[in-house]
Amino acid sequence: MAVTTEASISGLRAFFEQSGPVIVAFSGGVDSALVAWAANDVLGDAALSVTAVSASLATDEATDCAALAAEWGLHWRTVETDEMTSAAYRINDADRCFHCKSALMDQLEPLAAERAAMVVLGVNVDDLGDHRPGQHAARDRGARFPLVEAGFAKSDVRRISAELGLRTWDKPAAACLASRLPYGTQVTVPLLRKLDRAEAALRRLGFGQLRVRDYADTARLELPLEDLAAAITQREAIVEAVAGVGYRYVTLDLEGFRSGNLNGALTPGESLAQSQGAQSQGAQSQGAQSQTAQSRRAPR
Repeated sequence: MAVTTEASISGLRAFFEQSGPVIVAFSGGVDSALVAWAANDVLGDAALSVTAVSASLATDEATDCAALAAEWGLHWRTVETDEMTSAAYRINDADRCFHCKSALMDQLEPLAAERAAMVVLGVNVDDLGDHRPGQHAARDRGARFPLVEAGFAKSDVRRISAELGLRTWDKPAAACLASRLPYGTQVTVPLLRKLDRAEAALRRLGFGQLRVRDYADTARLELPLEDLAAAITQREAIVEAVAGVGYRYVTLDLEGFRSGNLNGALTPGESLAQSQGAQSQGAQSQGAQSQTAQSRRAPR
């Protein structure tokens, strides 16, 4: 439910006034950008924004994170995550995001321990209604969601970011590159790089919000409905750009852009069973890691 601008801003500020030091998982998207900006505004150097760098982060997004950090004076750094070393992640089932967020928390938890800080993520109220196993992975390991606690829906995030003068207010949604792969398609570094190059090529043609979905030698392009006419006009340039990174066929989805639409292939039972299995595996892994850490008397 949307809240008033005054209540939203005061609620978000109040969160950080009471939180103590924080580690912000900063992907550069509109949600995490607002969280990072607000945390920095309230806490200064007690807020550390951290960008996880891996093959699943688009090159343009990594570049923009660095630019935003410089523009806003964020206390910022990067970490490298190793989700690609996990077979459970690479098989790309319905809970791929659980394993990805687990890898992220593996990197953020030691930083949080060093600074006696809590980890915070840019999750908004609207995100709670979708299949997001990564949220469970982070929450179960103690992360908190300031936007949810302050009552922010996606529209609130964009509206308030605009009122604050943040250039991210209208930034297109940009999930990780692995989200372009249908469930069951194995995640590989060459495939992620191929998708990265294809989407970057389309952005250079003037398309902002987009997805390139990978189906072997076919690329299925999702663009907002209002951009479909422009796509037809630029048909030859689009085909050349996408075929140039290795796709044989280039198709345009007439239903337009739908964030997270690959989740439609999941049944409720499948999602629940896999999520419970992933959480059980995560708990067992955390337990084993905890025992190892205790035996060494040192953090991971």
